[in-house]
Amino acid sequence: MAKTSVRHSDHVLNEVQSSQAAALSAVAASWRRSALHHGLDPAQTARTERLGGSETRRLCEANGELLAVAAPVLGSLFSTLARTGCGIFLADLNGVVLEGRSMAGDASLFDSLNLVPGAHWSEAAEGTNGIGTCLIEARQVAILRHEHFASRNIGVSCLDSPIHDHEGRLVAALDVSTCRPDHGEAMAGVIAALVHSAAHQIERDYFCRRYAHARIFYAGGEGSPAGPSLLAVDQDDLVIGATLVARQRFRLGLQPLASPRPLGDLIGVGDRTSFRDGERAVLHQALARSGGNVTAAARRLGIGRATFYRRMERAEPACAH
Repeated sequence: MAKTSVRHSDHVLNEVQSSQAAALSAVAASWRRSALHHGLDPAQTARTERLGGSETRRLCEANGELLAVAAPVLGSLFSTLARTGCGIFLADLNGVVLEGRSMAGDASLFDSLNLVPGAHWSEAAEGTNGIGTCLIEARQVAILRHEHFASRNIGVSCLDSPIHDHEGRLVAALDVSTCRPDHGEAMAGVIAALVHSAAHQIERDYFCRRYAHARIFYAGGEGSPAGPSLLAVDQDDLVIGATLVARQRFRLGLQPLASPRPLGDLIGVGDRTSFRDGERAVLHQALARSGGNVTAAARRLGIGRATFYRRMERAEPACAH
């Protein structure tokens, strides 16, 4: 093993033994987690075995919708960064690479680094690294060369952002890796911004695909580091879906939205209890605000239970066209 690698592994182990270092540095905390929780050795040269071709194909099929949504975004990101010697990779929730893109001349380099479809890049497999640490911490990370836990990985820098699905669940990590020695912290910052933007675009497109039948409401946040707040709204102005940022902003929790809530209640428009704005929408919103209780919904509208049912029967056919 090269002297540089030996020095690196010694440095990592010294930091692991220092609880103070872990408190002051997110990278040191990840090193400590890699050694003490996952039982890894930074000097270990052997890599985790890749999945076979058939296993990788099955995994890609299971993530087919994600890959379909991500494909054009990955293509755009690759066209921007390919000539800089970067590789573009998408890994699933377990840190297994599903798809990778690089220039033909760089393919053998990334293959030697095990940055290929089917390779395991969880923290449990490789220690501190872009993909695995991004997934563990569910945040944007930059793991530059010597910030990797394993000495075998110190020749690469990784810039990663998490990807969440239409219900706000973490499902993948988008990674850009480079071995170029001239890519310093300034270049890493530029690439990290592109990766973060691309991850948000995948999340946005995934959400819009899942709620193609609904109206997509932008509730602010466009251009913010956390990304835009997106709400899916049905024809009655009931919120039936929300991105992670919207769930956090409107305190909707991370569970599926089993009980739709009126859009006006979330964004502070007010209580629409007049039939002039569309009878069916008003009836459905009153019912939603009352937790499905017809008597309470009728009382909210100032009508009797029987009248509520009659108006619902009259309104439903009118909206079937």
